[in-house]
Amino acid sequence: MSYLSQMAGLAWHNFISAAAGIGVALALARGLTRRQAPDAPRTLGNFWADLIRATVYVLLPLSLIFALLLVSQGVVQNFSAYREITTVEGAKQVVALGPVASQEDIKELGTNGGGFFNANSAHPFENPSPFTNLVELWLIFAIPAGLTYTYGRMARNSRQGWAILAAMGVLFLGGAVAAHWAEARPNQALASLALDHRAGNMEGKEVRFGTAASALFATVTTDASCGAVNAMHDSFNPLGGLVPLVNIQLGEVIFGGVGAGLYGMLVFVVLSVFIAGLMVGRTPEYLGKKIESREMKLAMLYVLVFPLIILGLTAWASVTQWGTSSLNNAGPHGLSEMLYAFTSGAGNNGSAFAGLNANTPWYNVTLGLTMLGGRFLMIIPALGIAGAMVGKKVVPPGPGTFPTDGPLFTFLLVSVVLIVGALTFFPALSLGPIVEHFAGLAGKVY
Repeated sequence: MSYLSQMAGLAWHNFISAAAGIGVALALARGLTRRQAPDAPRTLGNFWADLIRATVYVLLPLSLIFALLLVSQGVVQNFSAYREITTVEGAKQVVALGPVASQEDIKELGTNGGGFFNANSAHPFENPSPFTNLVELWLIFAIPAGLTYTYGRMARNSRQGWAILAAMGVLFLGGAVAAHWAEARPNQALASLALDHRAGNMEGKEVRFGTAASALFATVTTDASCGAVNAMHDSFNPLGGLVPLVNIQLGEVIFGGVGAGLYGMLVFVVLSVFIAGLMVGRTPEYLGKKIESREMKLAMLYVLVFPLIILGLTAWASVTQWGTSSLNNAGPHGLSEMLYAFTSGAGNNGSAFAGLNANTPWYNVTLGLTMLGGRFLMIIPALGIAGAMVGKKVVPPGPGTFPTDGPLFTFLLVSVVLIVGALTFFPALSLGPIVEHFAGLAGKVY
């Protein structure tokens, strides 16, 4: 794409999509936290005002600051045409240039993920050093994590926000440890060779990052609906590739996208409160507002959108020539490639098991519809819950009220997220990366 197309077209979407997510999160937060008089108008705020404030006061200033920081570290920022240079060996090589830094920071800050170069953050002009790698990781998590504090302030109880942040942190650390453990081991296709495997699985990874920083980046980018990558996920070991898949399939709530992570996690909060109410035999309440059948129907609708899109389209792809003709690998890894494609599309993530050639008419149409459905079909029930909750009467907490601002609730919230994800996607994961792992141990690789 031309520089103008990227700066005027893609950058616009990078900012506005992030700001829209913040607007939806604030609407749901207002619905849960607002205490209004019975005769007061039921309002969730003004979406246009939220959109402009998020763009002008948060996204633009941070993008300007971190673009300058990235330029100081060697990230390219110019309007020069591509240049042809002569290498040391005398060969000719074309060096790509352009306004990279200004696109790079909003790519991570807005959890958008689309790289200026095809290699994304594995390219040295986008991510030249371990320090820029750390900066980009921080940018991905900055706003999704910060919005939990915003929610605590809106609830007039900062511990409510801390409980949600703790749940996100526990899920993130579990994924990061699992991914590093998997990638610290050699690629199973090379394990029988007389090689030094202390570096772990280095296929598809940059030497300047190694397995640890690559596994961490893969975990962060799929925890936060970003999709920026500094290594090729298709080259991960089976269980290493399982972690990014699971991170997205849990609903993009482990920090999640800008705004999307918070409103997704709040839907799971409503679900957890309902389950807690069933266990103690009381009408479920959250922040003094009763959780009733309408809210639960909307919450379940939210939860079911993801598996319906992902599993339905993956099943369709796996039994048609349109889907299987683009595979790079057979067997369980081929299934993982298709499953990852629709999982990433539904989660608005953008990372990929890039062995799959998705640039076909069938995949372009189905993945495009997947992205639209995974974004907007989940916003509708989230806003429905907000509208249902905003006008409810607030009941003072009593002796039987289940506290939602402590470690016990954090544990329950993590459990609900994992159980819903495991029950929904475990059969498909068993046929993909898990089968591939055990086949590799038996000497069969794909």
